[in-house]
Amino acid sequence: MQNLGDRNPFRGILYGIGAGPGDPELISVKGLRCLQKVPVIAFPAGVQGKPGITQQIIEPWLRPEQMQLPLEFAFVQDQRVLKQVWQAATQQVWPYLDRGQDVAFVSEGDISFYSTFTYLSQTLTELHPEAVVETIPGICSPMAAAASLGIPLTVQGDRLAIIPALHHLDDLTAALSWAEVVVLLKVSSVYPQVWQQLKQLNLLEQSAIVVRASSAQQVLYQNLEQLPELELPYFSLLIIQAKPRFGWYRFGPQT
Repeated sequence: MQNLGDRNPFRGILYGIGAGPGDPELISVKGLRCLQKVPVIAFPAGVQGKPGITQQIIEPWLRPEQMQLPLEFAFVQDQRVLKQVWQAATQQVWPYLDRGQDVAFVSEGDISFYSTFTYLSQTLTELHPEAVVETIPGICSPMAAAASLGIPLTVQGDRLAIIPALHHLDDLTAALSWAEVVVLLKVSSVYPQVWQQLKQLNLLEQSAIVVRASSAQQVLYQNLEQLPELELPYFSLLIIQAKPRFGWYRFGPQT
């Protein structure tokens, strides 16, 4: 990242803005001001031509004259393919910056929390070391989910483990061995196996699922004992109070 004192005044800045988990009003004041002042707004493209989640979050705040730039990102493990996609996204953004136009790339949640912005900004500075990048943080989904459940995410000396995707059940076992609170993102694909593990550990009553936290489509599941076969969408996360230290925060009835 280049020092602002050394930057070319005729080149634009790439801003990374965290838009929050779903509720348009959860974007920060600083993020909103930046979003509304830049001429070009970039964001991850949706699928099958439909607006993506980030685009839906920021839509109420955009001005008609702002250029909208959806960028394609691949969700694969092949590093060669990923690098090509990141370079293609960079090539779409750079011409605006090179002409002196500021660009805001907006990401769901926080801009540094498993965000596609990381790949874009790193590729940009590799290909164009003179580029200037600034980031504006946002609220990420675990914080929003805890608020929706009406519980603190952590208290006092609680240790928090966040698992972005579960490929081996042993990873969850390991996290539960040392953390008081465990958050499992993208739980939908492994929910039946995780449910069985939580049942064996007597943790179902201390666990809850939040779907699309803070959005208009939010759904809460707080009595998992009766829900062994939930059909969950992609953006679902699980919070497990593995070893509550400070009082007892019971999850309420299913809503």
